[in-house]
Amino acid sequence: MNEPPATPTATHRARAWMRSAWAVFEKDARLELRSRFALNLTLAFAGGTTVLVWLALGREGASPTVLAAMLWMVLLFGASVGLGRAFVYEAEGGTLLFLRLHAPAGALYAGKLLFNLVLVALLSASTTPAFLLVLGQGVANPGLLASSLALGAVGLAGAATLLASMLARADQRGAALLPVLLFPLLAPVLLPGVRLTRGALSGAFMWSTAQGDLTTLALFAATVITASALLFEYVWTD
Repeated sequence: MNEPPATPTATHRARAWMRSAWAVFEKDARLELRSRFALNLTLAFAGGTTVLVWLALGREGASPTVLAAMLWMVLLFGASVGLGRAFVYEAEGGTLLFLRLHAPAGALYAGKLLFNLVLVALLSASTTPAFLLVLGQGVANPGLLASSLALGAVGLAGAATLLASMLARADQRGAALLPVLLFPLLAPVLLPGVRLTRGALSGAFMWSTAQGDLTTLALFAATVITASALLFEYVWTD
């Protein structure tokens, strides 16, 4: 007598889910390494904006408050230019239906989120030192600056991944709208992020005085990723 097939255990399902998420990330990374479109577009925008800020300020320079705000604007709009490409690839290649049928919604979101996190990390790691070097601004607390940018990058990638999926399903050219829709959503990130960056540049903030803003960034990142993961299945399948 043939035995019925074994029911997959929770461990097997979790492994299958992680394999699906990694396969999505690996596919996007391979496509990006082949074309380098999103990365080049993002870095070109950030680099051009940095040069424009330098030309506008000239030799007069600017206060740490102004430079902190400008740095976050460069990172926000530079990242939003490239983050929308994660789902535009699927719309342009006609693979939206294939992914919907073969990849769990949660694993798809996780793979796209990981790809966007890597993209934002590369942008922050390359643009921030260049921005500060070009504008002649020192950093009094590098650890605090890195922590604020890292937490902000997680929140930015989480929100952008969900919005990009909605725009890609609505219109293949919807990625152009991502910066417009993303900016008001990320106000809870920008305000504490600018304060932390200003304090890190000037030395006005130490770890003890920065805990409130760091907690705000961490809570926003956790909230937006959790909410996006829960909403993604309805956005992607409906």
